[in-house]
Amino acid sequence: MSAVAENDALLRVSALHALLYCERLFYLEEVEEIRLADASVYAGRTLHEELAKEEGEEQRSFFLTSEKFGLTGKMDAVRHRNGNWVVYEHKRGKPLLRKGEEPQAWESDIIQATAYSLLLEEHLQRELEEARIRYHGQNITVIIPLSAENREKVFASIQKARELRAVTNRPPVCDSSKKCLKCSLAPVCLPEEERLARSREWEPIRLFPPEIEGAALHITGHQSRIGRSGEAFKLEEGSEPARKIPSGDIHSITIHGNAQVSTQALHLCADKGIHLHWFSSGGTHLGSFSPGPGPVQRRIRQYQALTDPGMCLKLARRTVLAKVESQLRFLLRSTRGGKRSERVETGIGEIRSLLKTVPKAEGVDALRGIEGSAAQTYFDLLPDILNEDIPEELTPSGRSRRPPKDRFNAILSFGYSMLYRAVLESILAVELEPAFGYLHTPRSSAHPLVMDVIELFRVPVWDIVAVSSINRKQWNIENDFAVTKEKVWLSDEGRKKAIVLFERRMQDKWKHPVLDYSLSWQRTMELEVRLLEKEWTDTPGLFAQARLR
Repeated sequence: MSAVAENDALLRVSALHALLYCERLFYLEEVEEIRLADASVYAGRTLHEELAKEEGEEQRSFFLTSEKFGLTGKMDAVRHRNGNWVVYEHKRGKPLLRKGEEPQAWESDIIQATAYSLLLEEHLQRELEEARIRYHGQNITVIIPLSAENREKVFASIQKARELRAVTNRPPVCDSSKKCLKCSLAPVCLPEEERLARSREWEPIRLFPPEIEGAALHITGHQSRIGRSGEAFKLEEGSEPARKIPSGDIHSITIHGNAQVSTQALHLCADKGIHLHWFSSGGTHLGSFSPGPGPVQRRIRQYQALTDPGMCLKLARRTVLAKVESQLRFLLRSTRGGKRSERVETGIGEIRSLLKTVPKAEGVDALRGIEGSAAQTYFDLLPDILNEDIPEELTPSGRSRRPPKDRFNAILSFGYSMLYRAVLESILAVELEPAFGYLHTPRSSAHPLVMDVIELFRVPVWDIVAVSSINRKQWNIENDFAVTKEKVWLSDEGRKKAIVLFERRMQDKWKHPVLDYSLSWQRTMELEVRLLEKEWTDTPGLFAQARLR
């Protein structure tokens, strides 16, 4: 067994357990440093804490490190048995049971217990004879001989781990779908979705969570200040009494305007993985705070993929197709039942004609032209799907962006800003680089990849909500808007109303037409970004396939 190289990080013994369970799990946790704790992980921690309290094992549970083996780890317990020291591992589950045979330890558990024993041997400068694994699921203890064979298995596992650390490509999804059911990283790995991409006859088991835990906190008061009080945020708004918001109750904070954020609050955001976003009063995205560094392997794969013109063309074609089809379906849905005028019929025909040209487009520039032509026709037709009794002030005249020229476009632009924040957050959660895109050209005011992915969500997340809210007369022409000769913005009241509408929509559930399971729009954005990453990492074919029904 060769000594670890000086610049190599030490390998956690528990990582060898993950390696034997699934090489992809090892790679995600140890190389890309993605670690999620699910109910099983917390239950395992609780078991060890309870055992420590009951048996006083805190004095016999300690960290050991070996430069020789390149290992480090904390063993569950060390006891003196039959004149020798014995490493004990505690497991919540059951041992391997074969009919007619004595209970046996699982291969991954054998490797872990043996590796801990090697660390203890080096520390004590004496050879040990056995290790023991206690399976609490059936209260059975299995003795592990520290044989030459088991030691060689540890050395082979360490070598395999070093090899995986040296590459940028993830190992494939494991062959056993049963393992994926118990894996805390299934929402990142998306094994069932990948199996579906390989075979459309596969019926995926739902492993991706339907919702994101916690709420989005929006701060709109210009005199507001957010600080820290223990593990909670302390929000002060004008003369109102300060209130505490537990950090576990929120997943992001958005500042609208000039509210202040303390350094201590930023530290809490970093510690809890909470994203922080700043917007101007008019809804312009100013910047975001993203906790922690992104893993370099993921950025390398993304850069290699998105410098390939063929990959960019494929992704751009699929994105434009999804966006234009969503616009068409929204128009069709909104004008059925005798409401379709000759003007709308003509416009729908134009969009259908443009759709037919998407598969034949020979470059990304051509696709941008198709998308732009379809968008112009779409926005020209939006007044036709508003109710006849809608005030003239809320009726748009085409699309005006920077700045909005009318109230309708003010609503639309603010919602798109919130959509930008939500998509950016999803991209940062997946830890991709938002500056590397495939459809939009780089510009200083917006990240290209965010603008690319947004195209999938403009219609279903905000256009539908904006039109519906206007038709339901939810907007006050005087109080909800700030109007000048040059532009129209949402007022403070208007922003609060738009935020409520947007966040409600983000929590709405819908059934994914390809994956056939329900999830919130908020979760859908993260899922779509993960499916995008699969286009160049694993198995392509599922990104940008969802459509309005």
